[in-house]
Amino acid sequence: MSDILGYKGKRVVVSGCFSGMGHAVAKMLIDLGAEVHGLDFKQCDLPLASFNMIDLRDPESIEHAAAHIGGKIDALFNCAGLPNAFPAMDVMKVNFIGLRHLTEQLLPKMGAGAGIANIASTGGLGWSRRIPDNMAFVTTKGWDAAIAWCEANKDTVSEGYAFSKENVIVWTQFMGAQLIKKGIRINCTLPSPTQTPMMKAFHESSGKDVVDAAAEPMGRYSTPEEQAGGLVLLNSRLASIVNGVVFPVDGGFMGALATGQIDIAKLMGGKKQG
Repeated sequence: MSDILGYKGKRVVVSGCFSGMGHAVAKMLIDLGAEVHGLDFKQCDLPLASFNMIDLRDPESIEHAAAHIGGKIDALFNCAGLPNAFPAMDVMKVNFIGLRHLTEQLLPKMGAGAGIANIASTGGLGWSRRIPDNMAFVTTKGWDAAIAWCEANKDTVSEGYAFSKENVIVWTQFMGAQLIKKGIRINCTLPSPTQTPMMKAFHESSGKDVVDAAAEPMGRYSTPEEQAGGLVLLNSRLASIVNGVVFPVDGGFMGALATGQIDIAKLMGGKKQG
């Protein structure tokens, strides 16, 4: 296979490698010749260079796993996540607070030319309407401060999923301007509904009609492999100047939404905008 993406021999870390998008990313990177180090709550079946158990709800677990990945890291893929079927604080910890803590633990092992790719969600599109809250939260310093902010702002956190993904988006953009000074890029994707083991939970919590509306105009759910392609592209050498980008990997959903071709009422569960 051609090395046009530049992964051959590169050391990469993938969180959430057990299943779904993270598993697809790890497999694709192995096929591209990368040395893949996996992190997850469950054992991965891929031929990884190393695997460490991690619980993104626990800072000590994150620090332990990060410490066991020696040497330099060329790319980090933050793919682990929870749907809103879980307690709000667990969702916040896994989807943002733990993601941030893991990234901060691994950054000292990254240098110029390295890349970070995070998975956000179209469920976080409300970020632009509450930037002050998002910025206050993403700029908290350390694990305890982030937890304290959430405890003091439970109404804003709500069920956890939408707010956690909003903050992946805002933090990615904020850190893009910070990390590029060190030659490190950071971007995130906005996946369309994807057929992963979490889909059942999304149907139960949000309603199948709402999820299906977010799969338009393509009219089907994406596959983990299709989502992996966008993530792998962002951290590749072909994207060497792509930084701080919120990248829709959605079959045209964002474009259709912006041009009035998506029924917003369906996305809101039939509720009309007031």
